[in-house]
Amino acid sequence: MTDSPVDHAHAVRSTLTLDQKHALKTAATRLQREFETAFGVETIERFLYSSYDQFAGRATVVNYLPLLAERFARQRLVALARVEGKANTGKPTVLFLCTHNAGRSQMALGYFTHLAGDNAVAWSGGSEPGDEINPAAVAAMAEVGIDITGEFPKPWTEEILQAADVIITMGCGDACPLYPGHRYEEWQLDDPAGHDVAAVRPIRDDIETRVRHLLAELDIPTS
Repeated sequence: MTDSPVDHAHAVRSTLTLDQKHALKTAATRLQREFETAFGVETIERFLYSSYDQFAGRATVVNYLPLLAERFARQRLVALARVEGKANTGKPTVLFLCTHNAGRSQMALGYFTHLAGDNAVAWSGGSEPGDEINPAAVAAMAEVGIDITGEFPKPWTEEILQAADVIITMGCGDACPLYPGHRYEEWQLDDPAGHDVAAVRPIRDDIETRVRHLLAELDIPTS
């Protein structure tokens, strides 16, 4: 019988090098400084280590796990602060969801962030996150001057779902969650997985059109 992702995550954590342990401890300190007025140490460390386990459960290379865990924990804590009324910037928050969070939702996130700048907040997630961003999607976005290499496939979480004003789904079917009081849209888009850049370009262009229309509907200024 194979180990579960959680068992694998704990196994990976138990084999952390001293450098990785130090990186996680340093990450926890940074997060505590950022969120000390909103959350206690226990909550912050719980989010950091549960975020670590999310990636460790499917990672083949562990070198960047502390950094990924810190970035994801920060996003989750921002979302939780908003849900609990501890931080509200007044900016619309949009969440893009697909299956692997490696192609469609990442391109949508890239366009939205590029066009909206600081006028809105955007996140993305997947029901079955992949191991890396689709290289063809990365290349297609680079052609239009948008770099998505800094992103990474990640799951959605309860607090992120609750914090979003608008949830855009792209082919995750019944796995996509539904919460009352949120605006939902389903974007029918071809899955770029397994396709080359030439085949991804029309999907990319369709996403750009949809993102621009969404921004206009939400009355979000574009840069």
